Amino acid sequence: MQKPKTCILGGTGFVGRNMTSALLAQGHEVSILTRHRERNRDLLVFPSVRVIESDVYSTDELTTRFRGMDAVVNLVGILNQTRYGHENFEDTHVELPKNVAEAVAQSGVPRLLHMSASNADPNGPSLYLQSKGRAEELIHEHALKHGYDATSFRPSVIFGPTDSFTNRFASLLRDIPFFFPLACPESQLQPVYVDDVVTCFVNAIKNKRTFGKRYDLCGPNVYTLYEIVDYIARTMGVKRKIIKLTEWQSKLQASTLQWFPGKPFTPDNFQSLQVASVCEKPFPEVFNITPRTMEEIVPKYLKKQPTKLDAFRRQIRS
Repeated sequence: MQKPKTCILGGTGFVGRNMTSALLAQGHEVSILTRHRERNRDLLVFPSVRVIESDVYSTDELTTRFRGMDAVVNLVGILNQTRYGHENFEDTHVELPKNVAEAVAQSGVPRLLHMSASNADPNGPSLYLQSKGRAEELIHEHALKHGYDATSFRPSVIFGPTDSFTNRFASLLRDIPFFFPLACPESQLQPVYVDDVVTCFVNAIKNKRTFGKRYDLCGPNVYTLYEIVDYIARTMGVKRKIIKLTEWQSKLQASTLQWFPGKPFTPDNFQSLQVASVCEKPFPEVFNITPRTMEEIVPKYLKKQPTKLDAFRRQIRS
């Protein structure tokens, strides 16, 4: 029996690597398209994985790469824009999905799964949410017009080992001594475990009940951002006074940190956090999944670790 063939865009990222493992476990052959093959040679250890250097912004090249695939998964996304290349919301979140949709239609792939975002809306409060919303609308309209089946997933913030959410706060908590100024502390989030998100994608590929649908994905519990950061600190055994910044202080922090390397917090991030990233139901019943909590998973990878302040204290004592 021939193995199903799935092509992933964004397969070298946090969610993509977990997606690849889950697809391999289900017997898929996986092709990962990337602009930088040499940076991701570790993925080549899997016998059923091909890592292909490609111009993912070329519809013609995507069409060639998609031929013979049973499904295409688009996971490409960014949280902040830069001035370089395609690292902006318009190109990454709108033009690329548009090209993917065109290539899916031209290559005859029957199935497209798309990673959107919680609160994605063409009229949303931030450029990030607007661009995600426009892409979602574009893909579903295109699928109806050209006769393939599309499904979009709209997760809240995704957590798990190597994520850029809990691990980033953990790093900041280790490195910033005494006081931790937290912007938008009352923003509501419903974090969802990466393996639960991936399971939904994989199970949806052949499930006709999911064709044409858009699904919100959330964990079982709603937290404020303050509660999450406080939990991360307690899990690591790091004692920090977390300072809840007011709205104007949060805006000031965003205006400042947008110029720091890596853009840890920007005005657009601030705007996105003004809308609660929560779901009416944690998971759609069609997937038959009991989502896992942060308390079940996070302590397994965020354990108590020495901080720079701890090292400094040891040096003084010695």
